[in-house]
Amino acid sequence: MTNPQGPQGPPNEGPSTWARPGGQGPFGQPPTERPTERINTGGPARTPPPPASSPQHQQTEQLSAPHAGARRPSYPPPATPPAGPTERLAAQNEEPPPVKRKRRFLRDPLSIALICVIVLALVVGGLVGAELYTRHVANSKVAQAVACEVKDQATASFGVTPLMLWQQLTKHYTNISVQTAGNNIRDAKGMKLTLNIKDVRLQSTANSKGTIGSLDATIAWTTDGIKQSVQNAIPVLGPFVTNSVTTHPADGTVELKGMLDNITAKPVVSGNGLELQIESFNALGFTMPKESVQSTLNDFTANFTKNYPLGIHADGVQVTDTGVNAHFSTQNATIPNDNSNDPCFANL
Repeated sequence: MTNPQGPQGPPNEGPSTWARPGGQGPFGQPPTERPTERINTGGPARTPPPPASSPQHQQTEQLSAPHAGARRPSYPPPATPPAGPTERLAAQNEEPPPVKRKRRFLRDPLSIALICVIVLALVVGGLVGAELYTRHVANSKVAQAVACEVKDQATASFGVTPLMLWQQLTKHYTNISVQTAGNNIRDAKGMKLTLNIKDVRLQSTANSKGTIGSLDATIAWTTDGIKQSVQNAIPVLGPFVTNSVTTHPADGTVELKGMLDNITAKPVVSGNGLELQIESFNALGFTMPKESVQSTLNDFTANFTKNYPLGIHADGVQVTDTGVNAHFSTQNATIPNDNSNDPCFANL
């Protein structure tokens, strides 16, 4: 039977069911849905995790789960973001911190030697300063005591050996020298005292401050000083001695000359002091007897040659071309304490 449609086939009924979504598949089966193709936008492709029941998913969980007691790996800190323009400018203006260098100062032999020299110089300087100060104080105290006793200016100096610090520490002074200005000793004009003291030991007791081993003193009395002393201190003989005083070393006498009169006297040791004993007395019109003049001279010489402290006494006298020299001394003398009757030694 001939197909009424002819050889051209069925009429155009629209698109085939193969091309329509949801149409029937071949042989009456539902059409298979094609997977949607995703367009790659440039990002990394992510693989979907495997199903939970698959062996691959279980193996992934075992690897990702930390073991009991296992230490988690440490991750480096996040990188510091780059500094902005303001921070970079501040960093450029900030001064770099000083580089700490390891000092090896004490390991250098030259540095150690320099430190030792500096320390030694400081110690020596301190000792020298203390030595000078102690010596100055001691010299001043002794000079003041002698000046108070003789009524004249005086200077004193201690021996250079041993050191004054050692002498002060042990309270044992080996040698002390004292010298007055030569103006006067008490009321006698033109007298100069030279004093040498040895072996002084300061040991305070109820009655003394210590002892003196030996003391030697020399008093030099000039001829001009003798004249001034007689004129000022002896009113009776003052007008009589108007010209000069002449010494005669050959016979050890002193001649007091006036206009028409003269007195010849000889200095001698008497008791603890000196005396001017009259040998010749030629006084025209002078009514005062020789005995009265002798008594006046004895009182005068006793005033400046006797009653010295520490047991000092005259033990020799000599007439020279320029005057009279007398020697005084004492041995194992006791230094009076503050409560003594001699105030000159109160601050010694």
